[in-house]
Amino acid sequence: MNKTDLLFGFLIGIFASLLGSFLFIKIFTDFDFITGVQMMKSQGSLGKLITLGSILDLIIFAVLLKLNKEMMARGILLAVILIAILTLVL
Repeated sequence: MNKTDLLFGFLIGIFASLLGSFLFIKIFTDFDFITGVQMMKSQGSLGKLITLGSILDLIIFAVLLKLNKEMMARGILLAVILIAILTLVL
């Protein structure tokens, strides 16, 4: 049960970061998602986009801690760490 909660939290964290990045591009730019990501990458701002997208992870993390879902919250934290490492590599 704990490993499935960890995996589920990880998947929620990845999805929330993608959703946050998608919403940021749709709301604050005139581009579609793929073009917006390509523009941000060409400008060297892809890390900033991913950081803004991870704000949803912070909110979900706090909600899961309030609901005593510690393993799911650990999964979200693991997703944020993986996204940070991928941002540094790419």
